[in-house]
Amino acid sequence: MTRPDPRQNAAAMSAAMAGAVDLSALKSRAEAAARAAAAPKSPSGGGGAAATVVDVTEATFQAEVIDRSMQVPVVVDLWATWCGPCKQLSPVLEKLAQEGNGAWVLAKIDVDANPRIAQLFQVQSVPMVIAIAGGQPVDAFAGAQPEPQLRQWISSLLNALRDQLPGIRAAEQGGPGAPAEEPEDPRFTAAEEALERGDYAAAEAAYQKILDAEPNNEQAKAALAQVRFSARAEQADPGAIERADAAPDDIDAQLAAADAEVATGKVAEGFDRLVRAVKRTSGDERDRIRRHLLEMFEVFPDGDERVIAARRALANALF
Repeated sequence: MTRPDPRQNAAAMSAAMAGAVDLSALKSRAEAAARAAAAPKSPSGGGGAAATVVDVTEATFQAEVIDRSMQVPVVVDLWATWCGPCKQLSPVLEKLAQEGNGAWVLAKIDVDANPRIAQLFQVQSVPMVIAIAGGQPVDAFAGAQPEPQLRQWISSLLNALRDQLPGIRAAEQGGPGAPAEEPEDPRFTAAEEALERGDYAAAEAAYQKILDAEPNNEQAKAALAQVRFSARAEQADPGAIERADAAPDDIDAQLAAADAEVATGKVAEGFDRLVRAVKRTSGDERDRIRRHLLEMFEVFPDGDERVIAARRALANALF
């Protein structure tokens, strides 16, 4: 349960995709297949439970993505071998899919090896993640993001689709070999509920309380950084970029523009803007920009190449 991650601007991307990607023909074939079979088949065509993580090609896209999405959500992970953030995101998605016990399926697609699929989804950058349900895209985001945010996104997706797709509830009821659920931490539950309500102040306070008691709780650290950025990014105005370009010495304008850029997926541009602002300033102004940039870094997973490059540029600007 979560609000859309502003870094990927998922809601806007999904809305745009709804008009750009037409899977109607594939959906029709999937509905026919669903009527012919009462239960989804495994990737090999044999009996037993279907795999929760599958490698998909253009030849298997219909069966593995569209057909299966008539029973459970299929989360499509569009990646490339040369993509650093993909190497951070994909293993986490695989882990979550396995924990899901079949309530949703992860479909991994190499965009270089399957250009027609990349063209279908109008992929401009990777990683891109698209949720397919009932044969149509229902949500999406681009870029890597922390595991807590991914968990929240998956939870929100399942909650929204549970009454529409029969396979979700069946999988969640469990069966032989189903993994035992870990008990929920009520502190995180309270924070997530506040976030779902859009009460960023309450969510921030809840995560901060966890960190006060456990300063090294990495999940709370990542979630707190996300909440703080989300609160700013939800109010981000694309016009802030033009205003900041016209007033390079206006610190507030530069910070607002960087938030707007990162919120709309222009991560490197937002980082670079603040690094350049650091070079132009000194004293308290410089420190304010530096702290803002460091907090933005915390929103991204360890090893994100854009963060690594920006940290290096920041160090050069400071020293």
